[in-house]
Amino acid sequence: MATKLIIVRHGEAVCNVSGLAHGLETCAGLTERGHAQVARLAQRLRQDELKADVLYASPIARARQTAEPIAEALGLPIQWDDELHEKRPGAEAEGFSWRELEARYGSFQHDQPYTERIPSMESWAAFVVRASTALDRIVREHPNQTVIVAAHGGIVEASFYLFLDLGPRTSTGFWTHNTSLTEWRKSDRFNVNRWFLLRYNDIAHLADMPPVEQP
Repeated sequence: MATKLIIVRHGEAVCNVSGLAHGLETCAGLTERGHAQVARLAQRLRQDELKADVLYASPIARARQTAEPIAEALGLPIQWDDELHEKRPGAEAEGFSWRELEARYGSFQHDQPYTERIPSMESWAAFVVRASTALDRIVREHPNQTVIVAAHGGIVEASFYLFLDLGPRTSTGFWTHNTSLTEWRKSDRFNVNRWFLLRYNDIAHLADMPPVEQP
């Protein structure tokens, strides 16, 4: 038996195209394209007959609107988990554009992972700890099961920090696609207790949709 963790990034969200900092209070959910992406993912999950045991999700609107069709496709209830939020922008940033915030507070590079220029914003290091702790707790609670998490690009990135034992100062270049699948598998064979990455950025269900330009 093995424990599997499949993390789904939400569909294209309003904040993805508007350039606004959206947290729990202000998230406007998915765009029309985002809903179409999620519909294709749900259809794929039905056709692939994925056998999952449990479904967790971030309650932020864009993740919620992604998790609900997944739950219907798999016949699973959703366990909402506040610790699966994306990096929290804080009251001073939420609802403002990132350009406005950079003009006011400066660049948001990860060169200072333990502090943030905006007082109420969650630091990168604090986010990595929170997200990694949540993922670790979830997989520990479901040994030898397949767990699906519907959440955010930051949660996907945090899984690499957790399972590859990276520090918050590690320089990474992740570009996780909307509704992509990232799958990890924990193997105890030969007394080797480690996690293996089986796939990242799997968007085969979006083959008929025009790609989104990468930065």
